[in-house]
Amino acid sequence: MPSQRLSVVVTRRLPERVEARLSELFDVTLGPDDRPMSRENLVQAVRNADILVPTLRDQIDQALLAQAGPQLKLIANYGAGVDHIDVATCRQRGILVSNTPDVVTEDTADMTMALILAVTRRIPEGLAQMQADDWEGWSPNAMLGGRIAGRRLGILGMGRIGRAVARRASAFGMQVHYHNRHRLRAEIEEEYQARYWESLDQMIARMDVVSVNCPHTPSTFHLLNARRLKLMKPDAVVVNTSRGEVIDENALTRMLRAGELAGAGLDVYQYGRDGNPRLRELKNVVLLPHMGSATREGRIEMGEKVIINIKTFADGHRPPDQVLTGMV
Repeated sequence: MPSQRLSVVVTRRLPERVEARLSELFDVTLGPDDRPMSRENLVQAVRNADILVPTLRDQIDQALLAQAGPQLKLIANYGAGVDHIDVATCRQRGILVSNTPDVVTEDTADMTMALILAVTRRIPEGLAQMQADDWEGWSPNAMLGGRIAGRRLGILGMGRIGRAVARRASAFGMQVHYHNRHRLRAEIEEEYQARYWESLDQMIARMDVVSVNCPHTPSTFHLLNARRLKLMKPDAVVVNTSRGEVIDENALTRMLRAGELAGAGLDVYQYGRDGNPRLRELKNVVLLPHMGSATREGRIEMGEKVIINIKTFADGHRPPDQVLTGMV
């Protein structure tokens, strides 16, 4: 790479500490506010920048990449998931893609357990009752939820986050089951006390709680479709802290409204921020605004990984977190 400072465009505001360090090292253009960059501005960015730092709300598709200038050589994604980036087209055009794996693992696993507890123990309902000053005092039959110890947890995707969820669930006394593209080694299964199911259908039909922890890819789109959701027990709960596209949200909504599932805890939605509005009407559904990775520590660490990837690239080496396929 040339000796002059690299031109880096960041599509939206990052933690102040991260922005300051980027500005020290590179010729940085920061997003004007904490909203997704417009398509027009994205086009200008890929035409002029050496490096683009997008987030999950930025669609880096084939049409956008077709307008990229020859100087664009790295897309250093701020986040672990890269389903919003056309990695195959980037490879064809000689553009490297990096991400920030591992950073959000513990935070997302924490949120998964929080949602499991929130749904099964009816925490939002209790909170709403207290905030409305509608509590009439303790009663033997009031606000009864369910005990999670002894329940079967089926983890869909036993990667870094799935394993972190398994570790927490075991500590709560849950029985851990999982479905994955590839079975884990026996010693790893023993470490997490996890039972492997080759058949997803057979697993979810027997689970009390199903946690979605796999990425969104063409093969996982609507992996939990209407047919599979109907296999679940009527007293089962679904939790999703991964990607909304993995679940057929309309089918899930219909089943929850019909009482065919006991509840759901969702941090992500099939249509971005526009979740099915009927979900908001249901007391047995906990909805969060994509908070799984939202810790101060995690967001700063994500930025530090972006900086390391860019700096390593600027020094003439491949970024340590280079993405080789569209799956993470």
